[in-house]
Amino acid sequence: MRWSVLDAPLDSSGRGRGERRAPAALRAAGLLERVGAADAGEVDALVTDPVRDRETGVIGVEQVRRASRALAVRVTELLGAGRQPLVLGGDCAILPGTLQGLPAGFDLWFLDAHLDFEDGRTSPSGEAADMDLSIVTDHGPAGVLDREGPLVDPDQVHVLGHRPLDRVAPEGREASRVDPAVRLVAAARLHGPDAASAGRDLAAGTTPAWLHLDLDVLDPLALPAVSYPEPGGLEWADLTALARPLVHSGRLIGMSVTDFNADEDPDGRHAERIVRALAELLAD
Repeated sequence: MRWSVLDAPLDSSGRGRGERRAPAALRAAGLLERVGAADAGEVDALVTDPVRDRETGVIGVEQVRRASRALAVRVTELLGAGRQPLVLGGDCAILPGTLQGLPAGFDLWFLDAHLDFEDGRTSPSGEAADMDLSIVTDHGPAGVLDREGPLVDPDQVHVLGHRPLDRVAPEGREASRVDPAVRLVAAARLHGPDAASAGRDLAAGTTPAWLHLDLDVLDPLALPAVSYPEPGGLEWADLTALARPLVHSGRLIGMSVTDFNADEDPDGRHAERIVRALAELLAD
């Protein structure tokens, strides 16, 4: 299958942060040409309402629902046409809509510095990007999606590269919410040869899989242009070693890339580095 790039400029703060401009910045850096991808256009995923909904606790929840519906339709269309979607966020709030467009029964490889397992009550920000993984595993606020139940079974979710938190500390309460069936591999276990080994282990099997890459899985010294940087992350070489076996496993049906803050990249050098890494992974 050939990659098809679909823009989803969803910034779930509703305040127009640089994630909204990430797809355009990556295109300007030559992503389609470097990957050899088709242009699947842009989905209507803008969130401009910064008000937190009282019932769900989610900022701009009606716009998030609309964006999720639109994403699901386009992802389903691309897969039905024999295409491999490469969805460019925006932030991690694109994940629920994207996964709604997939056929049932897939693994989720979730590369992120954060667990994204808050809900509408516990999230300090109210951004859907705080709670995307809880939403897709049916642990998030009710009513954000049109359908009930999990989009992906928790035991088919692999969280890779997160920074571990003390579960008893106030800032670690999110860790206590994570479904125990979710498989967690912290960033500290994904450096050097361990990254390649983890990728090979995950790549084994036959179940179709979706790869979600939140770029803040990288250490801020490697990529500072993200909205919520966390120290102790992966180097570019670690990310490539981990993701290459996943991409070439024969199981991958698509990929999403999120959390590049283009406003923090005035000269475009970080966009170029991201494009170079994606080309190394995805180009034929």
